[in-house]
Formats: sequence, C-alpha cells, structure tokens
Amino acid sequence: MRRGRHIINRILSFAVTVSLLTGSVAIPVCAETTSEKIKKAEEQKKATEEQKKAIEDKRDDLEDTRHQLQEYLNKLNRELEEISDNLAEIEERISEKEIEIDQTRLDIEAAKREEIRQYEMMKKRLRVIYEKGDISLFQAFVQTSNYSDFLNKAEYVGRLEEYDRKMFDALVRQRKIIEEKERVLEAEIEQLNELMDEAKAEKNKVSTLVSSTSGTIAATDGAISAAELEQKAYESEIKEQEENLAALKKQLEEEKALSERANRMAWSNASDLGFEVSDRELLACLIYCEAGNQPYIGQVAVGSVVINRMRSAAFPNTMVGVIYQKRQFSPAGSGRLATRLSLGATESCYRAADEAMAGVQPVGNCLFFRTVIPQIQGTIIGGHVFY
Repeated sequence: MRRGRHIINRILSFAVTVSLLTGSVAIPVCAETTSEKIKKAEEQKKATEEQKKAIEDKRDDLEDTRHQLQEYLNKLNRELEEISDNLAEIEERISEKEIEIDQTRLDIEAAKREEIRQYEMMKKRLRVIYEKGDISLFQAFVQTSNYSDFLNKAEYVGRLEEYDRKMFDALVRQRKIIEEKERVLEAEIEQLNELMDEAKAEKNKVSTLVSSTSGTIAATDGAISAAELEQKAYESEIKEQEENLAALKKQLEEEKALSERANRMAWSNASDLGFEVSDRELLACLIYCEAGNQPYIGQVAVGSVVINRMRSAAFPNTMVGVIYQKRQFSPAGSGRLATRLSLGATESCYRAADEAMAGVQPVGNCLFFRTVIPQIQGTIIGGHVFY
C-alpha cells in the first residue's frame, strides 16, 4: 500500500512538472553566493564613502568661498563707512561754504551801500565847495588877498578831491575783493558738489556690491546647507549599508553553518516525508501570508522551500517545526499566520500546497526566499528571489 502511494505521488509529481514546463515558468537567474553579496555590499559601501568624501570636499570648498566672500563683504562695509563719513564731511564743508557765501553776499551789499553813501557824501562836499553861499568858487579864488592864500585854497580843494577819490576807489576795490571772494566760494562749492556726486556714485557702487555679495553669501549658505543635507544622507546610507553588510555577514555565517550541516547530512525524498492532517492547512495559510498576491508558480515555490527544509537534515523534519522555527518565517512570529489559520486560505494556495507536498520543485533545492533586492540574486518569481 505504501509503495503504491509512492508511485502515485511520483506520477502526480511528474504530471504537475510537465504542466508547469508547458505553462509560464520563471527564467532562473544564476544564484549569487552570500560571499559575493558581501563583496558587492562592500564595493557599494566604498562607492558611497567616496561620494560622501566628494560632497565633504565640496562643502569645504563652499565654506572657503563663503569665508572669502565674508572678508570681501567686511572690506566693502568698511569702504562704505568711509565713503559715508566722507560724504558727511563734504556736506558739512558745503554747509560752511554756503554760510560764508551768504555772509559774503551780505558784505557785498553793505559795501555797495557804503560805496553809494560815500559817493553821495563826496558830491555833497563838492557842492559845498563849489556852491558855498552866494559866492562862487571862482569868486572865492579871485577875492583872495594874496597868491599864497590862493594856492592854499587850491591845495585844500585838490586834497579834498584826492581824498574823496581815494576813499571811493578803496570802496570799489573792497567791493571787487568781496565779489571775487564770492566767486571763489561758489567755485569751491561747485567742486565740493562734484566731489559729493562722485562720492554718492561710489557709495551706490559699493552698496550694489554689498547687496550682490550678501546675496552670493546667502546662496553659498544655501549650497552649504544642501551639501550638509547630502552629506547626512550619505552618512545615513553608509550606516544602512553597514547594517546590511553586518546582516549579510551574519547571514553568511548562518548559511555556512546550515550548509555544513546539510553537507554532512542526507536529503530525503519528498515522497518519504510524513505529513500530518493539519499540515496542508498550515502550509496553505503560510503560502497565503507569504505569496498570496504572487503568481501561482510563486506560491508553489514558497511551499517548495518549506518542503526542501523538511527534506534537509539541517532543518526540522516536520511542517510545524520548519514553519515555526525561530526567526525564519515572519508571519509565524507576527501572529499573521495564526489569524489566517482561523480564516482559511484561497483555493490557489491550497492547490499550491498540494503540489509542493507532492514534490514539485520549481526552484530546485532552494532553502531561502525573500523580497527581490539588488544584493541577492537567485531564481526570481514575481516579487520574490529564491536561493
């Protein structure tokens, strides 16, 4: 009876295998060893460290540039302060010159008035001399008692005229001196205004440079912040890669230990395995939790991994022992499997469990599977890689 059941199982296994080969099957990918994964992980980590070093150098260059820009900005601010002080000094000098001009203009007006006054007084004196009472100047000279008296009178009149002329000429010269002073002051103010215009232009130029440099510093600060964020991202990536590398190394040790045990121990045939009545339900529900959204052949492959472990002496030889082995199948440890057992699996998961228990091996003797990641290569079916 047992021999007949084995024959039936083998026939069924052969028939299922033929049906799988004639249908859609995954193209196997050459499995990558964990040592190769570690080598690749180390290369990726080295590449990330080089990228991190490059961004650190870039950040250092940006900080040097910012330091230079800040020094330039400080220099510009000092120049701007000096120009502002110079402008204030020029404005003060212009103000003083304007006060001087105002005073000079008052002096000119006073000189003109004095000139007019002196001129009027000179005319009055001449009238007094030439129109004295009823006697004309000629009569006054004629009536002199002697020639000496005549000369004295003539000398007096001449001196008086000369004095008036000198006084008038002095006033005219004084007015001209004051007017010349006004012209000089106005020329100085014009020069000061030109200096002020030049200083204002220079101030505007420096102010523009200050604004431009401040904007460049702000942009450099932004670039530095971006570089720091990128650096932190690389640091986080390196940390993640280190953790992944540590996990791969740990996995390598575990797999080495399992492989050594497997090499020392024999593999049994699927037909030689003994199954409990509840094993079908347990395997179907595990397949649902691990591959319920995967292609049908992927569901069979997950069941096949469980059967392969039962066949290997490196693992427990019971369905319950394999599935509930510590840190092997996450649904068993998280409680998802227990929930699914209370609800049952889908029809395809039950069929996949039946085929796996019958010995169908779409992934050969693979003992592991996980979500596809670049670090692990193997037989890819749907979203899983089997290795």
